[in-house]
Amino acid sequence: MSNILITGCSMGIGFATALELARAGHRVFATMRNAAGAPRLGEIAAEEHLPIEIRALDVDSDESVRACFSAIDSPVDVLVNNAGIEAHGSVEELPMESLIAVMNTNYFGTVRCIKAVLPRMRERRSGCIINISSVSGRIASSPLGAYCASKYAVEAISEALAGEVKPFGIRVAIVEPGIQNTRMAQDIAHSNGSIYPHSVRFAGLFRAALANPTPPEATASVVRNIIESGTWQLRHLSGPDAEPYVGWRASQSDEQWVDWSAQDDESWYAAVERDFGINARPLPATSTGCADQ
Repeated sequence: MSNILITGCSMGIGFATALELARAGHRVFATMRNAAGAPRLGEIAAEEHLPIEIRALDVDSDESVRACFSAIDSPVDVLVNNAGIEAHGSVEELPMESLIAVMNTNYFGTVRCIKAVLPRMRERRSGCIINISSVSGRIASSPLGAYCASKYAVEAISEALAGEVKPFGIRVAIVEPGIQNTRMAQDIAHSNGSIYPHSVRFAGLFRAALANPTPPEATASVVRNIIESGTWQLRHLSGPDAEPYVGWRASQSDEQWVDWSAQDDESWYAAVERDFGINARPLPATSTGCADQ
């Protein structure tokens, strides 16, 4: 069994992955920014007698990363970089602070943790680094420009890293979930208001997708399979919608993709319904609830 450190375990994919791996017998260091702020993981671990140790780790902080990794007495066999945040809005309207924060957590946070484990993995000539990206790491859409940029960066550094460390027996994998039932997806399902139409459109798309949600356990299962199978495959899609989305984007030229995003509302909603069978149109004004609540 492996010693596995996972970032961003307070909820969602990180939470589900910590439980999946611990239930499989792995020793899990489940890290989160505020270890006291999400007690449920610890409660489940105690109830089921799971090998989960909860540690504080803020991936935005060089010092926090150093302190967390240096306090672990055993070699980390597997690092799962999952911690992430999202800020949606047009490029014009998103404050620079939000753009920088998303990149700092999603990209630089991933790199900080990679650099923390690599020396010992390289010395042992073994290890596995799994970076949780997204289909948004291959499909850039408004109003998710900031998030997509951070995930494109994760994909790029992962590709470069994979070639660097394979001679040392270190595996690198990228996991690309589609729309899954996490708080991040639920937040996107609510438009934050914009002078551009894309925020309302994507809120409808996510709301419709979450009406029949894919749970984060789908990605937890992919992560476990990567660890236990010993695969050297670089990219792994997660969830039933991931492959259709990526294939759909790949079938279009860049110019067609830009035109698809730039079309008027009625044409866009009709295209989504035609291509995916999803009604992403805004809810009637009299509605008092959302499908994902």
